[in-house]
Amino acid sequence: MKQFVLFPRLLAMVLGVSSLSLSSCAQQMYQPNQVLRDVEILAADSMGGRLPATEGHLKAQQYLLGRFKAIGLKPVGGSQYQHTFSFTGRTSKQPTNGVNLVGMIEGTSSKAIVITAHYDHVGTRNGQIFNGADDDASGIGAILAIATHFQKKKPKHTLIFVAFDAEEQGLSGSKAFVERLPVAKEQILLNVNLDMVSISAKNELYASGTHHYPWVKEHLQNLKVPEGFKLTFGHDRPEQGPDDWTFQSDHGSFHRAKIPFIYFGVEDHPHYHKESDEFKNIHQPFYLKAVETILAAVQTLDSKLPQ
Repeated sequence: MKQFVLFPRLLAMVLGVSSLSLSSCAQQMYQPNQVLRDVEILAADSMGGRLPATEGHLKAQQYLLGRFKAIGLKPVGGSQYQHTFSFTGRTSKQPTNGVNLVGMIEGTSSKAIVITAHYDHVGTRNGQIFNGADDDASGIGAILAIATHFQKKKPKHTLIFVAFDAEEQGLSGSKAFVERLPVAKEQILLNVNLDMVSISAKNELYASGTHHYPWVKEHLQNLKVPEGFKLTFGHDRPEQGPDDWTFQSDHGSFHRAKIPFIYFGVEDHPHYHKESDEFKNIHQPFYLKAVETILAAVQTLDSKLPQ
């Protein structure tokens, strides 16, 4: 496993990221090297592609439980992070047990923002491991970085962090979560969902959902982003057909329940659902800028949404 240097200036030289951008990350109280490490571990061959109910998937789950505890997240709706559910997969008619991992940081308000990504992927096919580095180890790495920041700088709103299971199985984990919310629905102001945020040849991250919830765009349209990085709004209009992402990841379960969302993601790329979606192929400078931008978005939303 590669080890990333802790010093921002040297890490910047290695990754080609501006030292200004990385010192900003340091001030935001998370370590870029830890974000990359989280993705590399989750996307390792030893995880076997993280197909639910497999040995590799259990390894990923145990790793995330350790990270939740290390960050200091509190369990939600009970004494454990694990919220179990049953689902029927796309190819099997037999019920399978799934596990969402849920933790929180209490704010001064009981109103909540739910920050999500999925930790499952499609597993191994014909002897090839589909590691899912971008899809969605990258989203998980980002929500862990956001949690790390807010554990040290307490938010106004209660932040609920969810690592969803079985997203690749018809959004089963998020559907189960929304059906049995651990807090009152009226307390949830917004879902911030992250799914594929680390690969973009155009250095472009999309914030999708503002067609449905224009007030979110009002808060984010003037967000300052790192140099050479573009935050674009779109992919959320019904007339766009398959380019409408409204129901294409876990935020769709919240939208169906009339809970507002904003979804951060990239457009499809050659590694999508391919065995080449490996850690070595993520765009590390872009990814760190994406994490920085999404964290800034959550900070803005936490400061501006009603309490």
